[in-house]
Amino acid sequence: MDIWQTIVNWLHSAGLHVDPDTAQAVGEAAGQVGDVASRAGHAVAQMDMGALLALAAALGWASGFRLYAVVFLVGLLGATGLMPLPGGLGVLQHPMVLILSGSLLFVEFFADKIPLVDSVWDLFQSVLRIPAGAALAAAVFGADNSTMAMVAALMGGTLAATSQAAKTTTRALINTSPEPFSNVGASLAEDTVAVGAIWLALANPLVFGSVLVVVVILMWLVIWALWRFLKTAMRRLRGWLGAGDAEPLQKT
Repeated sequence: MDIWQTIVNWLHSAGLHVDPDTAQAVGEAAGQVGDVASRAGHAVAQMDMGALLALAAALGWASGFRLYAVVFLVGLLGATGLMPLPGGLGVLQHPMVLILSGSLLFVEFFADKIPLVDSVWDLFQSVLRIPAGAALAAAVFGADNSTMAMVAALMGGTLAATSQAAKTTTRALINTSPEPFSNVGASLAEDTVAVGAIWLALANPLVFGSVLVVVVILMWLVIWALWRFLKTAMRRLRGWLGAGDAEPLQKT
């Protein structure tokens, strides 16, 4: 008697009637899934230092845009077995973490697409995204490699600060327009970029690293240009308000 007949007999004793062919098909499918998960686990276990650094950089940089999306996505990949999580990232697949990050992701998805509300949300989230980006990057290496964890934390925090600053200044400029479509477009682009960064870091770390260097340089240039623009706009606004206040005093 083969193993599939044994399984069928056990199911029959439990009151479940399954023919041997069905049991064998299910068993073979389960075996294939197990093989895929095993290969994925082996691939993650064999990630070299460059691949781990690329993943840490992606998590830090993407957190400046979408912290909750990063936490939920990585946790979901780990919980479903699609990507065994390295280092200390395993905590992200805990059901409570998934529920909380998924709920906050739902709120952020809509709040980030409403003019002015998105700026208030960014202001509140700015105190969370940078340290969280540093923590996620450090967690890639875990406590077993404290030196690289510290390096990753500094890198992740810096990248999160860069993307957060670029996002905040860009949204401040976009909010000068009363129409909501530019906010929605910018928000959807950020959703795509955050998910795409993690995917590219896992699929091709070298390409991701090259693209990230170029993007970060462009972000610094954008932050510098928009910051000067916003400072000039604020000075003009204060000048107009001051002139408006002074005019009634002259008439009096």
